[in-house]
Amino acid sequence: MSSPTYDELGKRTDAPAWSSWGLFGESDERGTANLAGPAELLAAARAVRRGVAINLDYPLDAFSPPIAAHRETYEHHLTGTHADQRDDYLDRFWLQAGSQIDGLRHRRHFRHGFYNGFPDEAVEVGSPTLGVQRWAEQPLAGRGVLVDVERYRTAQGQPIDHASGERLHAGVLDETLEWQDAQTRPGDILLLRTGWTAWYLALDEERKAEVRRSRCWTGMEADRETLGWLWDHGFALAASDTMAFEALPASGNAEFGGPNEPGMIHQDLLGLLGLPIGELWDLDELSRDSEESGQFDCLLVVSPLNLTGGVGSPANAVALR
Repeated sequence: MSSPTYDELGKRTDAPAWSSWGLFGESDERGTANLAGPAELLAAARAVRRGVAINLDYPLDAFSPPIAAHRETYEHHLTGTHADQRDDYLDRFWLQAGSQIDGLRHRRHFRHGFYNGFPDEAVEVGSPTLGVQRWAEQPLAGRGVLVDVERYRTAQGQPIDHASGERLHAGVLDETLEWQDAQTRPGDILLLRTGWTAWYLALDEERKAEVRRSRCWTGMEADRETLGWLWDHGFALAASDTMAFEALPASGNAEFGGPNEPGMIHQDLLGLLGLPIGELWDLDELSRDSEESGQFDCLLVVSPLNLTGGVGSPANAVALR
């Protein structure tokens, strides 16, 4: 499809400004995932040349306790009906506590509501509306492109300052792509590597607790430039190895977030643009393989839980080369 530019979205009068509402259909519930269609999938398959499969999910217990304070650590139970049989189940399993994908239920825009104008009362337990299962029923698969800002900045002698929660500007993404000699295409899946998860997981427990309390996390600057860069590149999904994709603490920019989340662009990404967000992905092995092979694209398969009405899910993401 031919999409309006982000600046053109800002001039809409038939729907909320800066939104994609209606562009994929009046009743659409998949958002920009629609951009990774059959033609894009066939083209992405050409990235599989060496028979390499790379997991992009950390172990479920890697971030324990969870970084977000309101989430809990799951408890794994084994049980059996007799000596030769086992079942298991999880208590307090928060679906977005580790490598995950945010569904379009995860945030509503403070002024305009949920993506594509679905009413609040439709977003409840048992209702399928905007549930993460929409990307399981019609799986989200396409061409993933690694944008390895961590390696680029380190090569420039300017490593990312994770301790201060550095805010990354959209321009550095263009610089990184040029440095890698890589290009993106509409329908691609962004894989943004900053090195934050590896940095965090290497900290001792006391320092990890300080980072969780401070909520000072590396990520993209929460501004129109970031939103425009993502939309105008036509990404089906934007994933990173950071906690919230955007930097926190929030910028405080009054354009975004409303009274509950002042300065955050989560609401614009999910509620207005319908752009799925991946967070806490493990991109380190993909980075090592890219450095050795010189290949920055892959066939990427993201398989969220087929959970009716799910707000989010483990990413279950695999890169194939």
